[in-house]
Amino acid sequence: MADLQAQIEELWESGVTPGDAEASAVVTEAVDLLDTGQARVAEIGPDGRVVVHQWLKQAVLLLFRLREMETIEVGPFEFADKIPLKHGYAEAGVRVVPGGSARYGSFLERGVILMPSYVNIGARVGANSMVDTWATVGSCAQIGANVHLSGGVGIGGVLEPPQAAPVVVEDDCMIGSRCMVTEGARVGRGSVLGAGTMLNPSIPVFDTETGEEISRGVVPPWSVAVAGTRMKTFPGGEFGLGCVLVIKRLTEGERHDKSKLNDILRDHGVTV
Repeated sequence: MADLQAQIEELWESGVTPGDAEASAVVTEAVDLLDTGQARVAEIGPDGRVVVHQWLKQAVLLLFRLREMETIEVGPFEFADKIPLKHGYAEAGVRVVPGGSARYGSFLERGVILMPSYVNIGARVGANSMVDTWATVGSCAQIGANVHLSGGVGIGGVLEPPQAAPVVVEDDCMIGSRCMVTEGARVGRGSVLGAGTMLNPSIPVFDTETGEEISRGVVPPWSVAVAGTRMKTFPGGEFGLGCVLVIKRLTEGERHDKSKLNDILRDHGVTV
């Protein structure tokens, strides 16, 4: 794989033009690794930080430069794009409901369920996770195992710059309806986001027990977090700005009990 990485980095520096068969073969080999799950754009390193394999993002960007637009027909539907759709779901043990789709270069582990939803190139969805109705998993986003992305969830994508960290939702999370997690934000293992929560690196996350700002754009593991408002004074008056509030800490390894979670969230005026 080191040789392939070196070839991709060389192509990135030298540039490519559509129709270059030799470059296309190299880039396709790299993107095939993503498509089959043999490689991933990002992962959690030994120190707990997100490690980005930027050469794989470069391969995805090169693929767009090399490929021409083509018409793709799927039954009565027609698409015009540079990247084909994934296939072979039955063999992969993945359930895809009509209206759901995933692009070549993404990877869906066994047991994934796609409702009418979309998974973009470079993204990875872990085993037994559900991408619910009208949810979107953006380019290069990393979704863990046993995750529920509820209806209308938007998981942001990031391709450029290549070194930028993608959104990471770790294992065993529940992301409530209409949440937006973007720009390299991270949701720690076992956490729950209440419906409508916006999370990105510009949004502070507060612990409601201490009042302290925990982070920007990162929800700690085993937390229940909801959308909140913090007041700030401007020349024209005092206005509310968005934030995220951690309202409860779960016991590590505690499985989500939907009825208990609903009680917790209702106590704070929100829902999953």
